[in-house]
Amino acid sequence: MSGSEPTTGGSTTPEDTPPPDGAAGLDGAPVRRVRTAEGVELCVAELGERGRPPVVLVHGYPDSKEVWSEVAQRLAADFHVILYDVRGCGRSSAPKPLRGGFTLEKLTDDFLAVVDAVSPDRPVHLVGHDWGSVQGWEFATVRRTEGRVASFTSISGPCLDHFGHWLKKRVNRPTPRRVGQLLGQGAKSWYVYALHTPALPELAWRGPLGRRWWPKLLTRMERVSTDDYPTPSLPDDAAHGAWLYRDNVRSRLLRPRDDAYAHTPVQLVTPTGDAFLSPRLYDELERWVPRLTRRTLAARHWAPRTRSDQLSRWIRDFVHANEPDDNAGPRDGAGERAGVGATTRALPRALPPSGPHADRFGGQLVLVTGAASGIGRATVFAFAEAGARVVAVDRDAEGVHRTAEMATLVGAAEAHAEVADVSDESAMEKLADRVRTEHGVPDVVVNNAGVGLAGSLLDTTTEEWRRVLDVNLWGVIHGCRLFGRQMVERGQGGHLVNTASAAAYLPSRSLGAYGASKAAVLMLSESLRAELAEHDIGVSAICPGVVNTNITNTTRFAGTDEKEQKRRRQKATRLYGRRNYPPEKVAAAILRAVVRNEAVVPVTAEARAARALARLSPRTLRLTARLRPPV
Repeated sequence: MSGSEPTTGGSTTPEDTPPPDGAAGLDGAPVRRVRTAEGVELCVAELGERGRPPVVLVHGYPDSKEVWSEVAQRLAADFHVILYDVRGCGRSSAPKPLRGGFTLEKLTDDFLAVVDAVSPDRPVHLVGHDWGSVQGWEFATVRRTEGRVASFTSISGPCLDHFGHWLKKRVNRPTPRRVGQLLGQGAKSWYVYALHTPALPELAWRGPLGRRWWPKLLTRMERVSTDDYPTPSLPDDAAHGAWLYRDNVRSRLLRPRDDAYAHTPVQLVTPTGDAFLSPRLYDELERWVPRLTRRTLAARHWAPRTRSDQLSRWIRDFVHANEPDDNAGPRDGAGERAGVGATTRALPRALPPSGPHADRFGGQLVLVTGAASGIGRATVFAFAEAGARVVAVDRDAEGVHRTAEMATLVGAAEAHAEVADVSDESAMEKLADRVRTEHGVPDVVVNNAGVGLAGSLLDTTTEEWRRVLDVNLWGVIHGCRLFGRQMVERGQGGHLVNTASAAAYLPSRSLGAYGASKAAVLMLSESLRAELAEHDIGVSAICPGVVNTNITNTTRFAGTDEKEQKRRRQKATRLYGRRNYPPEKVAAAILRAVVRNEAVVPVTAEARAARALARLSPRTLRLTARLRPPV
């Protein structure tokens, strides 16, 4: 790439030349200067091989390009990644005068100068966060950028024109719901009003806010690691960036463009915990974006710093999907790994995400134990249909491999099989370490593995007690302790789902040991939910009733010989078959429980009735428990 004049009238310093101030690039990346026709010098960093699909990352306020450092490193293996400091930020120069120097029109000039310098013959894939996303909407909707943007991924930043029309609709045609939406977003936008005040924002940022308080606020409120971020230029960056709001917000919201239609595919990523933007802002986005992909991310506002793994995967998939001449080579995670007790398969997705919660779970990492059959397998498939990356775990190697293979066919972004016995603490510790190293920290863990045990408590042997408690209780304890700790350390929330049973609150003379194990799971879940609430980690206990799975084929009946065992299993299987409640309905309840963060979820009609009776008339349940079951 040469230092020739870009079409916008800007210029660039020679390739790979450090800026005049001697700045090292982002993690040693080559850095160049691009001068715009207006005379602003933009600091541009590049990672990855040129010739691969170009991806431009645009930062927000009050950040510099370093907010993207983790995402950029992850994408560099597949793409030519370009980052630049927006005018007035980082190592880019500021316009003179500042007033009027940060309009979206001038920011569009900067963007075109950069892409003409680094990718003159190929459209770029654009990714924006916060004000980088606000800019990105401008680049994706104005006529002069048509043909230069191949796709756009928007994170935590609306189009100001769309926002303006959203406001007008609610002001001109108010309803109680619309007024509530206006008030809700108005409260979230408090900082916008503050930044419009003269001089005070600059004084605050160049004082203790920018020099001491902001990193602490990011750590406390957003749980962002501040080891190498923000950069020392933050006070000046934030002071200059106040003009982004002053130059654009009022004018665009009062007089929004009527032609702000996207001319490129758009991927919208909406963090569920964003303290500054309501998801309601995007309710009517399909009107403006003909080719829209929605994603929901369990994260706060600064997702590029806290969920770089998830964002990188979504960006990678979206770029590949919109890059017809993709020669980037194998995607991240492709291939097969064989090892002791574990097999990983990451096959191409056969079907696009189509489940009712695809926007919530698409691309998230979900681990399910007891996944070789029954409720576990159905749960893997339900998350796969929603586009999740799934890790299926079971001690049945053949069954769990089959589950993973089938999961790829129903829509999983990736499907991996892991062979492990949940009752083995050492095996579970190795599993947790392996999953974290190879796939990341799970967003959802479903501790579902379980075994059945029926019969008289007096006839139940110590060995049978150990077996049912080791799997049903200790398996859940291991999953909660190991993966729950990972979620806490990551600091971005998550969800643990533990499969209990209606037997947890429905006493029975024939299910004493089994019910005891499930009652312990229920109380464990309730207590852990209270403990992990401060970390934004939900815990749900799922209580199915009579569900048609193969657990009846492996249930032990205490105090009987093998012949009687076989007879009772066959009878139980027939009874469960007549009830014919499918495991897929339990899987659907699990997904709903995660979305709604429900504490205790009785699933079948008998489970719900028993739950209600346990609260209203426990004496009736105790009397019912005395009835002798048919044998």
